[in-house]
Amino acid sequence: MIKLEGISKAFNHKVAVHDISFSANEGEITGLLGPNGAGKTTLIRIINRILFPDEGHVFFQNEVLNQKHLQKIGYLPEERGLYKNMTVFEHVQLIGELRGMERHDIETNYQYWEEKFAMNGWRKKRIEELSKGMAQKVQFVCTVIHQPEVLILDEPFSGFDPVNIELIEQEIKKMRSEGKTIILSSHNMKSVEELCDSVVLINESKKVLEGNVYELRYEKGKDLYAVRFQGSMIAFVNALWIGFELVEKEDVSKDVHIAYVKMRHDSNFDDLLKTIMGEVKIEAAWKVLTSMQDIFIDEVTKK
Repeated sequence: MIKLEGISKAFNHKVAVHDISFSANEGEITGLLGPNGAGKTTLIRIINRILFPDEGHVFFQNEVLNQKHLQKIGYLPEERGLYKNMTVFEHVQLIGELRGMERHDIETNYQYWEEKFAMNGWRKKRIEELSKGMAQKVQFVCTVIHQPEVLILDEPFSGFDPVNIELIEQEIKKMRSEGKTIILSSHNMKSVEELCDSVVLINESKKVLEGNVYELRYEKGKDLYAVRFQGSMIAFVNALWIGFELVEKEDVSKDVHIAYVKMRHDSNFDDLLKTIMGEVKIEAAWKVLTSMQDIFIDEVTKK
C-alpha cells in the first residue's frame, strides 16, 4: 500500500534521512522505530507531504503519492494539536470536511466513536476544558473520522492511562483486521511486540534493521531455552552435565518448575531434550525470544 524507495532528505546540508526504502502492506502494522533524532518524524512528514524528499519517491497503491491520496491517510502526530477555542464536535467536523467528507457522514462516524470512547456529553465542550486524556481521544477520533485506508500513528499511546491504552490497542488491531495499512512509531517496545507484524529500525538517518517481529526476536535470540517440567530440580540440574548451563529457575508449584537453560559447546535443543528425558516429566519446552527492547538497544549502540 505504502512504499518508500530511496528516500533522502537534508536540512542545511545536515542529513535527516539517507536512502531509506521499505514497504507497509495492507492488513499489517509496520513499526517505525529509532532513537530520538534518527529521522522517523522526517519520514512521516514526507509520507504526509508536509515535507518533500530531495531524492526518492513515495508510492500509494503503486502510484506516486500525490495530494489526492491524502484523503485516504489518517495522521496522528506526536505533537498533538487541537484548536482550544473550538468545541469537540466543531473540531472533528473541521477535520472531516478537510478530508472531503459530507456533514451527515461526519455525524454518523462521530456517533460511532462517541459511543466507542464513552465521549457522551463532550460534543459541546471546548477543547480547553478537556483533560489531557480526553483531548487525546478527540485527537484520535480526528485521525480516523474519515475512515482512512492508511493510518500513520506517531506515539499513539502518549497521555493515555492503561485502560485507554488497551482500548486504543483493540481499535488498532480491529483496523488491521479490516485491511488497513498502519505505520506505528513508538518507543514502547512492549506495544511494538504485541501489535506490529514487521519493523523498520532507523539510526543516524539510515535504515539499520528490517524484518518480521517474530523472526527477528527468534533469530537474534541468545540461544536460551525454557523447559517446564514435573519432578526434581536437582535431578534436572544433574542431568544437564557439561553440555548445558542452568541460567535461571522458577518454581511454579511444589512439583512443577521452569528452568532456563543456555547451550554450551555444540549442544542443541534436541540434545537438551534427550538429556533430560527420563529424568523429569517435560510439560513444555521453547526457545526464549529476545525482546524488541534488547534488539533496539543492541542495534543503536553498535559501533
